Amino acid sequence: MFDFHAVNELAPWFFPLCAFVFGACIGSFLNVVIYRVPKGESIVRPGSHCGCGAPIAWYDNIPILSWFILRGRARCCGRSYSCRYAFVELLTALLFLACWLLFPPAKALVGMVFLSLLVAATFIDLDHMIIPDAFTIGGGVLGLLFSLLVPALHGQQGDFFAVDSLRSVTTGLQGMLIGSGLVLWIALIAETLLRKEAMGFGDVKFMGAIGAFCGWQGAVFAVFGGAIVGTAWFAVALLWRKLSGQSSLAPRAETPEGEPADLGFGVHVPFGPMLAIAAALHFLFLHGPVAAYFSSIAELL
Repeated sequence: MFDFHAVNELAPWFFPLCAFVFGACIGSFLNVVIYRVPKGESIVRPGSHCGCGAPIAWYDNIPILSWFILRGRARCCGRSYSCRYAFVELLTALLFLACWLLFPPAKALVGMVFLSLLVAATFIDLDHMIIPDAFTIGGGVLGLLFSLLVPALHGQQGDFFAVDSLRSVTTGLQGMLIGSGLVLWIALIAETLLRKEAMGFGDVKFMGAIGAFCGWQGAVFAVFGGAIVGTAWFAVALLWRKLSGQSSLAPRAETPEGEPADLGFGVHVPFGPMLAIAAALHFLFLHGPVAAYFSSIAELL
């Protein structure tokens, strides 16, 4: 029988390495998801192929490494392809490694699913300014299911699994409703004041998914933390454009009519990536400080 603790004591690097490699492989799959899902294409068939149509051999599809080995060019036709493929794979690998190092195994696996959802939704939103229902509604359902099956997701680790599961799924449901409701009210108020659509309904559903995994406190943090992330991102992008004359750091922007536009006041930009970054920070590192903050507010009241 496999002895988890014995292997961990004998080779403490083994499971973290497995988490990193597994994350890189999932990142490679997420690249397929990011590219195909918005197009309505199957994520299973056909297999990985170049833009010229030629199948990609397994030895040219090694996560992270292949882009560097091939120097960013396809072996079959020589056309270049974006370093973002390697970046997504490395990012996912690092997120999986962080989950494994920070959490018990069950919560770590749930975190890997959640962070994979955030990565895919982020890059789809950056490319197309949409977040498909598979990642919003589907993510919310997954969050509630994991809340039920893994009570430790919401800090419930008592002696009675049934009671812990009930408390955990209640926390997830609260997070879903409060998170989506908060963003919906912000969108409605902003639309009333600005007299135009200020936020897509996809962001409302996306916040429901985040709340299901992070609880209501994490959902509130994601909304306001996402606003801070967005402000910092825009400031850096505008400064970079002023210094270099390039807009490579800026997110995609559109006019209210859907036409491409430069980053500035009155244009639409994807908010999903900002929500995702804040949600990931809360899930991995800031759950304790945020909970302590809300506890101190409750004591004052």
